[in-house]
Amino acid sequence: MDIVGGKINIHVLMALAAFASVFMGNPLEGGLLLAMFNLAHIAEEYFTSRSKIDVKELKENHPEFAYVLDVQNGNFQSFSDLMYHKVPVNDLEVGSYILVKAGESVPVDCEVLQGRSTITIEHLTGEVKPVEKDVGDSIPGGARNLDGMMIVKAKKTWKESMLSRIVQLTEEAQQSKPKLQRWLDKFGEQYSKAVIVLSAAIALMGPVLFKWPFLSTSVCRGSLYRALGLMVAASPCALAVAPLVYATAISACARKGILLKGGHVLDALASCQNIAFDKTGTLTTGEFMCKAIEPIHGHFSNNEKETTSCCVRSCEKEALAVAAAMEKGTTHPIGRAVVDHSIGKDLPPVSVESFENLPGRGLLATISSIEPAFGGGKPLKASIGSVEYITSLFTSDAESKKIKEAFSTSSYGDYFVRAALSVNNEKVTLFHFEDEPRADSLDVITSLQNEGNLRVMMLTGDHELSAQRVANAVGIKEVHCSLKPEDKLFHVTRISRDTGGGLIMVGDGINDAPALAAATVGIVLADRASATAIAVADILLLQDNISGVPFSVAKSRQTTSLVKQNVALALGSIFLASLTSVLGVLPLWLTVLLHEGGTLLVCLNSIRALNSPTWSWRSDLVELIHRLKSFVTGGNYQAVPL
Repeated sequence: MDIVGGKINIHVLMALAAFASVFMGNPLEGGLLLAMFNLAHIAEEYFTSRSKIDVKELKENHPEFAYVLDVQNGNFQSFSDLMYHKVPVNDLEVGSYILVKAGESVPVDCEVLQGRSTITIEHLTGEVKPVEKDVGDSIPGGARNLDGMMIVKAKKTWKESMLSRIVQLTEEAQQSKPKLQRWLDKFGEQYSKAVIVLSAAIALMGPVLFKWPFLSTSVCRGSLYRALGLMVAASPCALAVAPLVYATAISACARKGILLKGGHVLDALASCQNIAFDKTGTLTTGEFMCKAIEPIHGHFSNNEKETTSCCVRSCEKEALAVAAAMEKGTTHPIGRAVVDHSIGKDLPPVSVESFENLPGRGLLATISSIEPAFGGGKPLKASIGSVEYITSLFTSDAESKKIKEAFSTSSYGDYFVRAALSVNNEKVTLFHFEDEPRADSLDVITSLQNEGNLRVMMLTGDHELSAQRVANAVGIKEVHCSLKPEDKLFHVTRISRDTGGGLIMVGDGINDAPALAAATVGIVLADRASATAIAVADILLLQDNISGVPFSVAKSRQTTSLVKQNVALALGSIFLASLTSVLGVLPLWLTVLLHEGGTLLVCLNSIRALNSPTWSWRSDLVELIHRLKSFVTGGNYQAVPL
């Protein structure tokens, strides 16, 4: 019990008030008090459950078992002759071949190997439209197979799959206590003790100071009765449920495919005045296309070295073979574009013997090939990455100057995104890529600037012209380009320090982890992000777009506004109930009704966080006026757009 443990809360106060009512000869009032209190708490639990996303419902969207195929040498039989056995989902291994029938859920993140089907991921990301999946497509764990039959290959274990991460992060977020909740936990018990002391003082000093009788009479309520009313009225029930709005907002975001790592993220997000976007894969699609391969230095033409484009076509094939071998298995958009460009081409074989990743710069590897052009099997040093990184590899001032001139006089100019390849610090080849802005980037930036009044900027490692092209397309005026990961980190910390306002960093999780960790709030596209980026980020966007960014910012501001309203409502109801109790205006059961009514009002106000957010209280007021007009006139109501 709370009293035995030395804790005093609303349950203790209500029990004392009820027993005291019986002691004073009012058993009916004491029973009514407890009945109303219990009914009010049943209502509170109902509203609280409505405000939180049902994690059990998410867990039910994955099967307990998966049908693992008995496959030998990777050869599949026809669907009618397949042999399989049941395996618990938690025991699935990466690389397992799984049969998914119509109406079933995909157990783990996987890739389609055979078959074609339509799936829905609405319960995971909020994406309502069903999606067609064919051979080679990826499917997140928990996706529902609407029709058809598929053979899929597990890419992750259950613990690493999307559905498992959603469940885990949602449970952790709802258990994580925001600043207000932590303060109330410390304040609540001391406050309850103070209420008991004050109530005792009213009971004992009332007859002396105000000439009240100690026990109630037919003409005047006694000081003991007034003290009991104060004990009930001043209990911090309404204050205790004020932070419920955080759990409600987290649930609202989760239903939109936005995962927040706790209520404190909403407080931090609402305080931010600046927002920085990575370019590649964030503002742009990240789906690069290799438009040209240009040998620019050290290649041979008629046995003479050239510093301009080479006329021997095999040089382009050799460069592509080396680059594709180095980038195989990469998650970087440019690396994927190189590998995709090499598919189906007759390229010389190249093997990679050692490999090193240099974040923000590029890749360094030792390669070999039996082809004469590669030294007939001798190991060679190869590097691929940014133009600045490749230039820095040449220690000779003369060579470095020639390469810089070759880059600047490229026949393709600076319009495309570029990457350079160097083999043995002799041959240098330039790769040109094209990347298009996302369809929703312009609307997102416009909303953040005009509605959110945020300072929007771009932080990118690309060169100026390429960065400026995308910035102009999406409406960003402040651009910081040619940045390494440590440069992005410096800009994030400097801007936060100099402006005095927090900064939001939005990235795709590739080379962004330091900046995401240093930002006030880090937001990543979960589908593209590395494990490190997911670990340090505060918000995960499950849909592969950035439309969730303005929604998150608006939701955070809506949440902080509702929290302030909740605190005001709670304090107002406590003050009103306490004042009327001490003055003897209301009987004890009406005091309970007023007190619990204030608590229910706070719960109802918290549920408003499930509604679509608006950018300010003015927008909320306009929406309320529209609702009232619709109610009075009986007309159709339409929500005010963001």
